[in-house]
Amino acid sequence: MAFVVAFVPGVTPGKWERIWRERVPRVPLELRPSSADHALTALRDGTAQMALLRDTDADDEFHAIPLYRERPVVVASRDHLLAALDAHEEVALADLADDTLLGPPEHDPLSADTVALVTAGVGVAIMPQSVARAHSRRDVVARVVAGAPDTGISLVWRADRPGELVDTFVGIVRGRTANSSR
Repeated sequence: MAFVVAFVPGVTPGKWERIWRERVPRVPLELRPSSADHALTALRDGTAQMALLRDTDADDEFHAIPLYRERPVVVASRDHLLAALDAHEEVALADLADDTLLGPPEHDPLSADTVALVTAGVGVAIMPQSVARAHSRRDVVARVVAGAPDTGISLVWRADRPGELVDTFVGIVRGRTANSSR
């Protein structure tokens, strides 16, 4: 039976999969792309043992280990004024006041449909940098947004379902070697 880890768009768990295969060859690791809502449902119903989610805190139901933070970027059409900025220049959140902001990030930041709307010139979208990279296209640009909140990625699992495989995956994600102890 596979050990299932759901993950939201923009997260790239492949490096952990390789280490898992080396350390736990008898148990296949299944990485399952998912929305945050579906990943939480899968954790609750047991179809996933762990998930890599954005901005999830520990509570009575879930344990969560914060892994890293991501800067927000604004994604705009190549025809937009933002395209004239140097790729390393930051955009102030206030500079976007006259633009149509598509889908607040907490509702639909990760959709290729959102990027298609941006490409069509309907508006701009703010999303985590890794998501913008995952949906990068030649006809859009992404610029870091100063003044917008960043997002965090956490490793999450049910508090009532600890186990050796959960501990092993936590160790892999935290960078422990095969011979290190907790």
